[in-house]
Amino acid sequence: MATDRGASLDEDVRAGDGPAAGRTTMLGGGLLLTVAVVLAALNLRPSVTSVGAVLGEMRETLGASATWAGALTTMPGLCFAVAGLAAPLLARRIGVNASVAVALTVLTAGLVVRVLNGPFVVLGGTLVASAGIALANVLIPVVVKSSFATRIGLMTGIYTAALQAGGAAGSAVTPPLDQALGGWRAGLASWAVLAAAALVLWLVAAPRRNSPSITAPGTSGRGRSLLRNRLAWIVTLFFGTQACLAYIMMGWLPQVLMDAGVSRTGAGLMVGLVSLIGLPVSLVVPPLAARSDSQSHWIVGLGAFGIVGIAGLMVAPSAAPLLWSVLVGIGMAVFSLAIGTIALRARTSADTASLSGMAQGFGYLLAALGPFLFGLLRDVTGDWTVPFAMLLTVVAGQMVLGWFAGKPRYV
Repeated sequence: MATDRGASLDEDVRAGDGPAAGRTTMLGGGLLLTVAVVLAALNLRPSVTSVGAVLGEMRETLGASATWAGALTTMPGLCFAVAGLAAPLLARRIGVNASVAVALTVLTAGLVVRVLNGPFVVLGGTLVASAGIALANVLIPVVVKSSFATRIGLMTGIYTAALQAGGAAGSAVTPPLDQALGGWRAGLASWAVLAAAALVLWLVAAPRRNSPSITAPGTSGRGRSLLRNRLAWIVTLFFGTQACLAYIMMGWLPQVLMDAGVSRTGAGLMVGLVSLIGLPVSLVVPPLAARSDSQSHWIVGLGAFGIVGIAGLMVAPSAAPLLWSVLVGIGMAVFSLAIGTIALRARTSADTASLSGMAQGFGYLLAALGPFLFGLLRDVTGDWTVPFAMLLTVVAGQMVLGWFAGKPRYV
């Protein structure tokens, strides 16, 4: 496992992925590609977050059960894991840029299909849309690595900020769309317009040159299996633990706040704030962190905010719910560094794709278990203390793993 950053950059230049290539791309249509990356990122969360805002209306209209609702809300996370592992295989066959176009096409199709008929069609369309999101989740960091090699920190911050903005918009904008357009079907279908726009812009902006060769998931560009690479597993578990925190907070924070005496409206606003607070952090921290040889201190620092916020929710949730929510939101902004470390811990675009597929595939699978275990512990104990103790353990593990993931090494 090499540690020489200079040697790594020399190798990237030879592979067409280094600073020289980055400067060429930035001069040749980089702005348009930047906008395409941002617009694509804006589409990678509304498919999921828009459903919660109209789920009650959907169940009533479709006559669906609570089990169906549970499957609908659980499916995206599981699909992110399975389809994420398949992304490097697709990219190996048709190239990274073409694979992103396929991902946006699949997403657009899924958003349209899921509003056409009954409950099983909704599930099927959600499955298709989630598959498109999973592919793009893995592959866009590869685009950042190969096309913006001298601006990885900045582009990672912009990309993750756009992700979070899209997620917040999905939950905030869908209810007004529902009312303005006459129902949940039109409200949800309207997000397909944004996805189609991202696809058109991507087809125009994506470089026409051949993408770097991509290897099978869990395999590096040199043919080594990353499944036996210690650093690859550290990055994977770091990504999984931070995603676990995000899934638990998005799923359970409203109920925790309402149990603490916060109104339903107030709880909704605070959950929205948790998502929005990550925007400025994501724009500022990754560029600064990427300039350092190590990102470890930044990762641990953001984790400390999350620890304090979670401890507050566990010990005195009604004392300062707004403060605890803000602190948790800052802690969840470590997602931008989790994405950044994938590119920074790999030498080439091929390695980035393989590490991204492994980290997000296995990471989201781990994260999908979080909300279930959190709710199970709540049911078994009848209290929030034990579930939050589990969450504190997860975040502590995230900080330890992030410390090692942030060190200047390469898979």
